[in-house]
Amino acid sequence: MASSVGRLKKDVLRAYRQIFAVARSWEASEPDQTRDERKYIREEARRLFRMNKDLMDEDVIRVCLNEAQSRIELAVHYRNPYPRAINFPPNYVFQSKGRKIQAQRMEQSKPVYIHSQKT
Repeated sequence: MASSVGRLKKDVLRAYRQIFAVARSWEASEPDQTRDERKYIREEARRLFRMNKDLMDEDVIRVCLNEAQSRIELAVHYRNPYPRAINFPPNYVFQSKGRKIQAQRMEQSKPVYIHSQKT
């Protein structure tokens, strides 16, 4: 048990360092946006790591690490540091259904790798 906690701690620190390395070397597709995108990467990482600093459940920590890794890989691949927008099916109309169904559809349309974003 203690060894897996130690391993998770190393993995969390490795992910944090990796995110900041990406931020330092980040070049936006539009050069005038580089500074803003670097700042977003750093601030988003700080916000999420601080939000999750008190997590103790190993499974939840692993989910967060998987999200971090997914977001890093997608950002580098697509040259876009922002999480992808929530997409709705064609002919989706908000006003036609009740709030509960709308919330359900919002949750279903959220990317599967994103757990830190509220819908």
